[in-house]
Parts: sequence; structure tokens; C-alpha cells
Amino acid sequence: MIVYHVAVTTADEFLTRREPHRQATFEYWMALRAAGALIAGGAARDGASYDLVCRTRQPADLRDLIEKTPFFVEGLWTAYTPRTFSEFVEPWQLTPPRPDEARIATIVEGRTPDAEMASFALIEERGAGRLLCGGFFPDGASLAVMIASEPDAALAALDASGLFTPGSLRARSIAHIA
Repeated sequence: MIVYHVAVTTADEFLTRREPHRQATFEYWMALRAAGALIAGGAARDGASYDLVCRTRQPADLRDLIEKTPFFVEGLWTAYTPRTFSEFVEPWQLTPPRPDEARIATIVEGRTPDAEMASFALIEERGAGRLLCGGFFPDGASLAVMIASEPDAALAALDASGLFTPGSLRARSIAHIA
């Protein structure tokens, strides 16, 4: 299985135009989640972007997964860029969301000189109940979906490990739905 981070660009006025398509998108995501294809995802709080963590058997399967999403079909997602994780820390448990539930999570991105050692920091954060999932890309970049709703708290937890390149970590909130 291949695990991806997919950065999605949204259309102008996404937040005001999405309402008629939210339920269909939620149902689509829950079907993907039940099949093990969608691990995490959500919109930036300002609606300018979406982040998804997906799993597929073949690279070609990712295109269908994204392009069949009602938000994409309806033109609310305008572009997407996938990156393949070279190392990935799986979630232990995914609590099913409700359609009306908006959970805030934080994405922390940065760099590490040693992904193998830094993976221990992610595993420790998962064990402490602060990490949903995360991993490393072949170029040394990292991405973690932290359960913390405050970006500063999520950032501090990984920065304290000393296993990420100093000054490289950046955090941003998402409305985590998947």
C-alpha cells in the first residue's frame, strides 16, 4: 500500500459554496475511510486549502479517489498535489466523526536530518495521544497530523524532541473531518 499526503487547492469562496455538497462529500469520505483508503483530512480554517492523508494500492488509484470526491466533481477543489510518504506512522484508532462534528487538528510540517530517529518522536507522540498519524518524505520533509487544536502546542511537542531541523517546523490548524 502507498500512503500519500495530498495538498488540495480550493476554489474562491469555497467556504460559502460548499454547503450543498458537504453531506455527499462526508458520505464519500466515510466510505473511503471504511475501506481504509482515507486516513485523515480536513480543510484549512480559512478554506483556502485541504489536506488529505490517503492510502491506495496503485498510484493510479489516487486520481480516482480525489477526482470522485463531490467537492472536486462540483469544482470546489481546483488542483491537488500528492506526495508519497517513504515512512509512515499509522494511527492506532480512528474515532468515527459525526456529520455535524468539526474536530480541530494541527498539521506540523518540517524537516529532519534523520527520519528513522525522528519517527521515534512521532511514535512517542502517538503513544501520548497527541498524534493521529504522520511520516516522512524522501526529501527529508515531514508531516504530522497532531490532535492538538492549538498549533503552538503541537509544534512545541515535536520541537522538544530535538530530532527536527531547528527552525524548520511550521504548524497550521485544520478542521479535521475524516
